This record gives sequence, C-alpha cells and structure tokens, in this order.
Amino acid sequence: MDKKKLFVGGLPWAITNETLTELFSEFGDVAEAVVITDRATGRSKGFGFVTFTTEEAAQNALALDGREVEGRTIIVNVAKPREERPSGFAPRNNDFRRDTRRRN
Repeated sequence: MDKKKLFVGGLPWAITNETLTELFSEFGDVAEAVVITDRATGRSKGFGFVTFTTEEAAQNALALDGREVEGRTIIVNVAKPREERPSGFAPRNNDFRRDTRRRN
C-alpha cells in the first residue's frame, strides 16, 4: 500500500486541483492533487486524492482530518487500493427475480 497517497472526502464543490494542492502543501511537497469529477457533467464528486513525495509529509497531513474547509468538514486518511469491479450488469448472488405477472 502506498502510504504517500491520501484520500480526501467531504470536499467543497468549488475546490480545484490547484486549491487542493495549496491546502496540503503546508505539510510537504505535493506530487499530485486530483479532485475526482463526474465524466458527464465535469462537476466535482466531493472527493479526491493527494500524493506526497514522502511518507512523512503524508502522515503529517493526516492532521487535516476533521478540519473545516469552506464550510465543510473534510475527511483525510491513507488511500486504499481500488477494488476490482466486474464489468457489465451482474445481479448479486444471482438474486434476479423476473416479473412473473401476466401482461395483457
């Protein structure tokens, strides 16, 4: 697990990659700061990731957890690897029930 990469949730909708970098740069050199956006609308999804050049800087930045930013309380923790998701539609546990009503 990469301990230099942090997950940041609860971000204000107006925050940009640049302002996210500025917010976290007080703790060390930020290698990358990305606000995740919706593909269709381009609007922020309210979370992002910040990657530092050192683990020490990332650990220090965890102090931002619970801080208020533009009226919203942000969540900061070490990012976890993304889980693989199956592609396409697949009902969970084959729990797909067909509509058995007769149609006229």
